Amino acid sequence: MADQLSRVFAALADPTRRDIVARLTVADATVGELADPYDVTVQAVSKHLRVLEDAGLVSRTKDAQRRPVHLEAEVFDLMTKWIERYRRQAEQRYQRLDAVLAALDDATVTSAEEGTAS
Repeated sequence: MADQLSRVFAALADPTRRDIVARLTVADATVGELADPYDVTVQAVSKHLRVLEDAGLVSRTKDAQRRPVHLEAEVFDLMTKWIERYRRQAEQRYQRLDAVLAALDDATVTSAEEGTAS
């Protein structure tokens, strides 16, 4: 799991690959269709797709003469679980910090009130 997760995050580190993935969330597309909006060759987009394929993010199928690229959504479940685990841990730390700050604030208010009562 860790190796695949590392490959996924490394693949998504590139903005062009993130854009390709975002476009594939709408619909499958051929390499040529994916290359259209970029000022790069079809071969350059194919290299990006190979990285995404190696990470398990996309797959290619054969549909007559078309070879559409398909987004493998279950890989995002793996990423989401990993991110969610650390998000929960961070949330717990923030809640503990909030409690400490609230206690300090209460102590400061109490001290101030005692100081004015004297």
